[in-house]
Amino acid sequence: MHLDIRASLICVTLATPVCADVTVSHGFSTFGDLKYGPDFPHFDYANPDAPQGGTMSQRQLYGTPTFNSLNAFIIKGDSAPEVTHHIYDSLMVRAYDEPDALYGLIAETITYPDDLSYVTFDMRPEARFHDGEPVTAADVVFTINALKTDGHPYYRNLLSDVQNITAETDHRVRFDLAPEAGSGVLGAIAELPVLPAHFYDDVPFDESWMTIPVGSGPYVVDTADAPRTITFCKDPDYWASDLPVNAGKNNFDCFNYEYFVDDTVGLEAFAAGEYLMRVEYRSASWATGYDFPAAQNGWVKQMMLPDGRPPSAQGIWFNMRQPALQDIRVREALEYAFNFEWTNETLFYGTYNRTDSFFENTEMEASGIPEGAELALLEPFRDDLPADVFTEPPHSPYAGAASPRDRAALRAASRLLDDAGWIAGDDGMRRNAAGELLSLSFPDDSRSLERVIVPFTENLKSLGIDINFEIIDPSSWSERRQTYDFDLSLTAWGVEVTPGAELRAFYGSASAAAEGGNNLSGVADPVVDALIEKVVAAPTRDDLVAAARALDRVLRSKHLWIGNWHLGAHRVAVWDVFDMPEQRAIYDFNRGVEFWWFDRDKYDALVAAGALTDRF
Repeated sequence: MHLDIRASLICVTLATPVCADVTVSHGFSTFGDLKYGPDFPHFDYANPDAPQGGTMSQRQLYGTPTFNSLNAFIIKGDSAPEVTHHIYDSLMVRAYDEPDALYGLIAETITYPDDLSYVTFDMRPEARFHDGEPVTAADVVFTINALKTDGHPYYRNLLSDVQNITAETDHRVRFDLAPEAGSGVLGAIAELPVLPAHFYDDVPFDESWMTIPVGSGPYVVDTADAPRTITFCKDPDYWASDLPVNAGKNNFDCFNYEYFVDDTVGLEAFAAGEYLMRVEYRSASWATGYDFPAAQNGWVKQMMLPDGRPPSAQGIWFNMRQPALQDIRVREALEYAFNFEWTNETLFYGTYNRTDSFFENTEMEASGIPEGAELALLEPFRDDLPADVFTEPPHSPYAGAASPRDRAALRAASRLLDDAGWIAGDDGMRRNAAGELLSLSFPDDSRSLERVIVPFTENLKSLGIDINFEIIDPSSWSERRQTYDFDLSLTAWGVEVTPGAELRAFYGSASAAAEGGNNLSGVADPVVDALIEKVVAAPTRDDLVAAARALDRVLRSKHLWIGNWHLGAHRVAVWDVFDMPEQRAIYDFNRGVEFWWFDRDKYDALVAAGALTDRF
């Protein structure tokens, strides 16, 4: 293990002297030591001798169905998420074989005191944007101020602990942080893309646009044909190509992403060789869809790549801004209508586990009766929490039964609706005392999970609920989600290995009313806010785990969602033209692909066999 470059005692002369231990380092870890020393040659999961060239062509990231903007930092428009992956460098980059460590990229060193009241980054003077302009501290200041003022609510929540930012020199930038901001904030700051201030002299930061953006990263936007495809190709003058954090990385000449609204069409395109790599999200397709000739001939491989990260927090989220869903009994009733057991066995080939927790399959998942440090965190809020938070294990939804129509679950749901005052009339429909119909909207922009949702909505209809499940175009769904114009939403959030300030965006009160935010359920609870801050400010990993467990327990008691399912691995299909390091990046699959490389001999053989056309 490697510690910091140096630590020293710095005294500032004020009315009374103020002294603090200050760390100066090539890297930063939220808790504990760094794996890599200041002179490390490359990450262990990188092959510094990897061949260069070729194209990584794949389906769009995260299942995003469309894009009409290259501005990835604001609410307006549907941005291409791949932009932030490829064209922007950050002050530091994450090591994907450590849970929470970062190492310098634009920043050569990071400086911070023990109390984390501030952080200073000394930047590499050789850093350049694609147009040749230097990357300076003023660009970092511009980035933070723009994101805090006009950025997506996610960024505004993430940066709420930044009280002030100052360019002390052209290549030194200082962040002054709120008291008890926590070490996770330092990591969040360090990973933010650094934007070129001069680019926004002519391009509005707060508008959607298709102008080719300027960054300082390894790739530039080569072509962008919205909403169908976007391609990034190497910047031949990339300033950081020889840095240790980039050794064995960025081996492809280009990254190409093909967008598909209909995933069935996307699979057909993959089978025809129109793109070369595909993460498969549908278990049915994985089990039965790869019987096309290229797969039968061995030209296409199916791989299960393990993932060390927590599963996504995927579920059907209840929008508690809507009056009917403010009653917890109604939300509980909706949970009973989702039959996971039947869904998993019949539609998913028994491949998934049920998701109960917001930190599923990690040490941060609450279990049993609260005790020790977790109980101590919850105790001050005893009067504000349901009694069973302290006396019962955390809530887990009813699993379901082997038959599609689980009568026991539906009877339990019916009783809850009756207790909530939604009574079934002669026509079988449920109304309240004012005669209002229990009507719920459930929009989505993809048909890929329609086979899962339709049995759920049929159960809701059998309970007398007027449920309107509709597939709408992606732009309409994006607009409705920004204004919270829905009752139910099938959505997944990524969960960090070391969660921190981003939790405010998903579950914090400040984000509940922010248009376009990530708090889909609209949860606004001072207890939740207080526990989020305990996670953010946790001084040790043990403290973070205890705080996350307490937060998980309280969130689960609120019945914010119907937790879906998780796998713990990635189903990946590739045309057999790629190789990858033997040791893989276990904490981020999507970024791990950046360490793969193109095998020209394999590709040429498939072209010669007529399996692929020579265009990659």
